[in-house]
Amino acid sequence: MRIKNKLIIHVCMLLFFVACNNTDTTQISKKDVVETLVAQTMEAYQEQLELTINSQPEEQDLEEGPSVEVTQQVNPEEDQQNSTDSGVNEGEGSIPDSYYIWDIWGHRQYFGIGCETSAAVDWADTFGVTVSEFNFQLRLPISDNPDLGFVGSVNGPWGQVPPYAYGVHAAPIAGVLREYYGMQAEGVKGFTIEQVKREIASGQPVIAWVIGNCVGGIPYEYIDKEGNAVTVAAYEHVVILTGYDQESIRYMNNGKFFDIPTKNFENTWSVLGNMVVYLAD
Repeated sequence: MRIKNKLIIHVCMLLFFVACNNTDTTQISKKDVVETLVAQTMEAYQEQLELTINSQPEEQDLEEGPSVEVTQQVNPEEDQQNSTDSGVNEGEGSIPDSYYIWDIWGHRQYFGIGCETSAAVDWADTFGVTVSEFNFQLRLPISDNPDLGFVGSVNGPWGQVPPYAYGVHAAPIAGVLREYYGMQAEGVKGFTIEQVKREIASGQPVIAWVIGNCVGGIPYEYIDKEGNAVTVAAYEHVVILTGYDQESIRYMNNGKFFDIPTKNFENTWSVLGNMVVYLAD
C-alpha cells in the first residue's frame, strides 16, 4: 500500500506540473508523460521486489540464493550406485529415488542477458549437437513479448521487465533448436517436478526458467503491443537441471553446479509458470 501511494503521489505531481507550467506545457508530449509513469512504476516494482527478497527467512541475494554450491568431482560410478540402488519406486514407469547426470559441462554466458542462449548451447552439447552462441542469439525472433521472441538488447541490464531489455521464454528457444539444429525440443509451461525427475532419470537434462540463482520473485502481467498478456518477472534467469534426490534438485548455472532443497526450487520455478525446455521422445 505504501508503494502504491508513493506511485499515486508521483503521478499527481507530474500532472500538477503539466497543468501549472504554462510556458513549457507545449513542449511536454504524451510520450514524456508515459515514459515518466513507466519509470516510476518500475521504481515501485523494484522496491517491492527488494522488500519481498529481504523478508525471506534466510538472508540471500540474487547471485547465490539459498543454494549450496557443489562440484561434480565425486566418483560418478560410486554416486550412481548409491543413488539408484538405495531405493527405486516399484511399478511401471518407475524412476529411481535419486539420479545425477555426470557427462554435462557448462560455460559462463557471453551476452549480458543471454542466459537462455548460453544454456541452450550447453544443453544441446549434452546431446552431441554443436551450437554457436552468437548464431543462436541472432536466430531468435524479436518481440516485446518473451513468449514470442527476445525482448530488448541482449547487452542490456539484467533485472528489468518488458518492454525494456528482458530476455526470452521457452517457446522461442525450443523453436530455434528445432528449426536450425534438428532437435526435438519442446518449450512448455506447467511442467511438474515429477516430469522433471523422469527426464533427468532418462539421462536428459532440462532447461528451467527461474529467478536469479533460484531465489524468490514476483510475477508481473505485461500486455504486449498486440494486446496479449504474458507473465514476466524481474531477474528472469535460466538454469539446467541435472540431478535430484529425495530432498534436493541439482542444477547448473553458468558452468557451476548447485544443490537446492526441492521446495525452494519449486518456489522460484513457479514464478514464471514452471517453464522448461526438454527433449521430447
